Amino acid sequence: MIPFVTQPSLSLGFITIHAFGLIVAISAFTGDWLYRRRLASLQLDPQVGAALGWWALTFGFVGAHLFSLVFYFPEKLARQPWLVFKLWEDVSSFGGMLGGALGALLFLLMRARTIGVRARWAYLDAAAFVLPFAWAIGRIACALAHDHPGGVTSFPLAISLRSDAAQRFILGVYADAGRRLPTGLPLTDFGFHDLGWYECLYLFLLVAPLFVWLNRYRQQLTATPGFWLAAFALVYAPMRIGLDTLRLADARYGGFAPGQYAAVSLLIGGLVAWFFGRRIDARSASQSLKALQPHADNANNITPSE
Repeated sequence: MIPFVTQPSLSLGFITIHAFGLIVAISAFTGDWLYRRRLASLQLDPQVGAALGWWALTFGFVGAHLFSLVFYFPEKLARQPWLVFKLWEDVSSFGGMLGGALGALLFLLMRARTIGVRARWAYLDAAAFVLPFAWAIGRIACALAHDHPGGVTSFPLAISLRSDAAQRFILGVYADAGRRLPTGLPLTDFGFHDLGWYECLYLFLLVAPLFVWLNRYRQQLTATPGFWLAAFALVYAPMRIGLDTLRLADARYGGFAPGQYAAVSLLIGGLVAWFFGRRIDARSASQSLKALQPHADNANNITPSE
């Protein structure tokens, strides 16, 4: 099993820098750098891309906080409604993702009306392509903070409970969830599920290499508008639906965690993006064929000279 590590931090007297915040910042800067490179490779306007990015970032930041409060901590929100203004507390990754998508769509509808339909999809696809790379780095922060813990397990990739710090941690997790640890277990022989760690592995070892391979060897397929949006949804959403069944303390609605509902929404959105992208491709092909038809007719009407 994986040894338990306490999140590193650096105290500078007046401020303490935690590894979580530092890694999330690195994730954001990496995503921005990759996004700009992607825009350049696709010959898309960097100013439009930057503006879209700011809209997505702003709405994503707000969405991450509101989604967390409303769906994960409704009792806390009811007692302290002013918490909606503390945007730096209680954030949800899916809330950030959904909020960012809303911000990007609003930007394209309100501030980029002169951009063609195919180009709009290209900007969204550029963002979707870089997302798993930046997201994987961000999940390193979650793995170090152990902020998505699950139950006790003997799974080989779980976080070991051999240390006293690990045992104190999991006891606190079970207490916060109002649950009791299974009795009669020698904790030192077990571990606990760490969903941030599992997701980090999944993104780094499977999703990121898959995206690199598709981008390099399946360019005709990936040129379809909405492809990268659909690809991310199809590889990410099922994983989250499965992993969120292991969460201990999440609120449940109809037996399912908020993240699972969000994952289903993401999956449906990806399929819709693929459907409309295919229609755009078919329409473009039809228009190109019609444009070539008059030239073909003229060629057929030419009579050879004697």
